Amino acid sequence: MNEQEIAQSVRLALHEDLNGLSATEGDITAFLIPEEKSSKATVITREEAVFCGKAWTEQVFFQLGNTVTITWHVKDGDLVAANSPLFTLEGPSRALLTGERTALNFIQTLSGIATITKYYADLIAETNCKLLDTRKTLPGLRNASKYAVTCGGGVNHRIGLYDAYLIKENHIMACGGIKQAIEIANTQHPERWVEVEVESIDELKQALDAGAQRVMLDNFTIPMMLEAVSINQQNPVKADLEVSGNVDSSTILSFAETGVDYISVGALTKHVRAVDLSMRFVE
Repeated sequence: MNEQEIAQSVRLALHEDLNGLSATEGDITAFLIPEEKSSKATVITREEAVFCGKAWTEQVFFQLGNTVTITWHVKDGDLVAANSPLFTLEGPSRALLTGERTALNFIQTLSGIATITKYYADLIAETNCKLLDTRKTLPGLRNASKYAVTCGGGVNHRIGLYDAYLIKENHIMACGGIKQAIEIANTQHPERWVEVEVESIDELKQALDAGAQRVMLDNFTIPMMLEAVSINQQNPVKADLEVSGNVDSSTILSFAETGVDYISVGALTKHVRAVDLSMRFVE
């Protein structure tokens, strides 16, 4: 993750809470507490989770005056048990309370993504198949979400629309066919890898014949996946095969066992369930 991007995300999040004002003007409840008051607080997770969000937390309190000391008990990617301490904060009481929700919002979201990613990745850990994320992310948190996926043991698909081709049904129709779309892609940006989404075995063969580097098998049945793997293995130049569609915890292992290379799961970053966290002041 880029430090500048993290700082910008935090800046926007603090702006939401403080209405663009300084902490001394924006957090009216914190001003119930004397300015000279200092406190110590511990943040815990109330449930087992894969932790993610260290840099965002540090940036929150840095932007709030850099007066809070953070002692870390975990690092990104750690699997932590329920009721475990994640980190301890010590500094001005006002700063602790002003930054609490913003920091926890980042952690609960990113840790939620990392945790569900680990759950899915563990289901196919004994296969050679890799778990991919998608572009179905919370707006403004694309790179953060994809970083969280890697903390949970997943692999990033393309980051955006700029770093790889993903030729889908509408692209194919507009270009006049799979072969034509791939030829144009290779002419425009030969340095970018090309993936084609297919919905049938016939389209798979067209994509392989045209030189696609990766083929996404969209809503294929298991027999179709097995046939696709067999056809690909016999092809002079093999492509990577990716399964997409109808993937959940009950199907992912059987899909992976067909011999495909990747399975993409939109739920990793789309159906985000926040991890339950708590910050407690201690004496």
